[in-house]
Amino acid sequence: MAQFINTKETLVTEAIDGALCTAGDRLARLNGFPHIKVVLRNDWDKSKVALVSGGGSGHEPAHLGYVGRGMLTAAVCGDVFASPSVDAVLAGILAVSGPAGCLLIVKNYTGDRLNFGLAAERARAYGIKVAMVIVDDDIALPDLPQARGVAGTLFVHKIAGALAEAGADLDTVYNAATRVIDKVCSIGMSLDTCTVPGSAKEVRIEAGKAELGLGIHGESGAELVDFVGAHDAMSLVLKRLKPNTGNAPLVAMLNNLGGTTPLEMAVLSRELVKSDIIEGIQYLIGPAPMMTSLDMRGFSVSLMPVSGDDLALLQSPVDMAGWPGCRPLGTPIVTPIPDGLTPITPIPSDDPATADFIKRCCDVFIKAEPALNVLDTQSGDGDTGSTLAGAARALKDAIPRLPLADLTQLYRAIGLELSQTMGGSSGVLLAIFFSAAGDAASGGQTNVQALKTGLARVQEVGGAHLGDRTMIDALSPALEVLSEGFAVAAKAARAGADHTANILKAKAGRASYISEDRLSGHNDPGAEAVALLFE
Repeated sequence: MAQFINTKETLVTEAIDGALCTAGDRLARLNGFPHIKVVLRNDWDKSKVALVSGGGSGHEPAHLGYVGRGMLTAAVCGDVFASPSVDAVLAGILAVSGPAGCLLIVKNYTGDRLNFGLAAERARAYGIKVAMVIVDDDIALPDLPQARGVAGTLFVHKIAGALAEAGADLDTVYNAATRVIDKVCSIGMSLDTCTVPGSAKEVRIEAGKAELGLGIHGESGAELVDFVGAHDAMSLVLKRLKPNTGNAPLVAMLNNLGGTTPLEMAVLSRELVKSDIIEGIQYLIGPAPMMTSLDMRGFSVSLMPVSGDDLALLQSPVDMAGWPGCRPLGTPIVTPIPDGLTPITPIPSDDPATADFIKRCCDVFIKAEPALNVLDTQSGDGDTGSTLAGAARALKDAIPRLPLADLTQLYRAIGLELSQTMGGSSGVLLAIFFSAAGDAASGGQTNVQALKTGLARVQEVGGAHLGDRTMIDALSPALEVLSEGFAVAAKAARAGADHTANILKAKAGRASYISEDRLSGHNDPGAEAVALLFE
């Protein structure tokens, strides 16, 4: 799998420098590349308790994304999914520790425990006051002798960091961190494993399945489950967390494991808020990528019961982009649609001939749906047929509501119907076409003149012209000769549509982004649809 990296050997050092380039002057790094990769506050004067965390890279923004006023003083970065060396951790401790001492916040993995632990011992030999806490918030594998440290680590960063920033001593900061660790629980779910740079991707989760409780290094979770959708996924995660919650108000952290789209995370947020599985969730941190696993397509939920003091510490402002803030949960606020957008409903009237004509036009688009979709794959996203057929079905259903006996009002009503039922730019353009035609007809123009006025308005708003490889290449010549009869107009539309196969550079629509070799020999689907309609 291709990735936007240069080499796996330089990935982490280049990423650190990239992060520093965009951090203003808030952050710096020790001059120890490639073996010592330590990011630290550039404004630090060693007068307060220092907070140092870190571990393997690949979990960004953890941990360097949390270095700053009110959270970490330094982050010690290893290579991807590899613990930093003892010397690197010691360098971080020595760089930021003053008389107030230093707290190490370590996720519960063997390499991190050993390397941070030995570095702490060596720092103490220099006379530095060092305390260390181990975060083990993952509840996915209850029989595991040592629970893993995952996204709940960030609760410790934030609360301990706020206390240290306020001037609390090392014992106070250590006790608060320990108290948070005892209360936090986390579990995640993923649809796929992660892609480690330079390594073949492990294919462990088959289609239609999700893995509950994956580790943030791609380690196996608790079980594979059937994947149904966001609702069931969130419900299962919350059910696993429920036994670890009490009656106190809860803060939930909704974490993107790296490869889940913001759209999906928003749906998961909705499911979290709507769920009644765990009562008492009153505040939310996220949704955001906070403790990731490279590109893993999953999410995790962490819960922490809070008192007033802890809540204030979680909500204290910080200036790093990696922390999304802690906000009260709410329900969607819905306001009325402005009166100006409420459509004026036309008075229905009957005209059997007009109704039959509209039905036959709609049937043309419905029948042509597959062919137009295939044609659109050459120049767009393959949905022209579906878009037109969907609008045609909706228009057929609307016939009883249309003012069939009043052409002026009929054009406007068709335009309104298309604007509400037809997606994409085509729906908007056709709505403009019929609305403008209706206005022109009401001003005394003939039917053909009104349709030409509608076309002119479409060209004005849409910016397309004859020869730009759009529906206009068929519609414009057809309207020019429509007064001579439908047969003549149909021939003109067909000639215009077929000519688009020789136009190798589109100047409007999605086709304008497509290479010439893909367009050559294929009619524009919009122009083809117009030709089929006249035929």
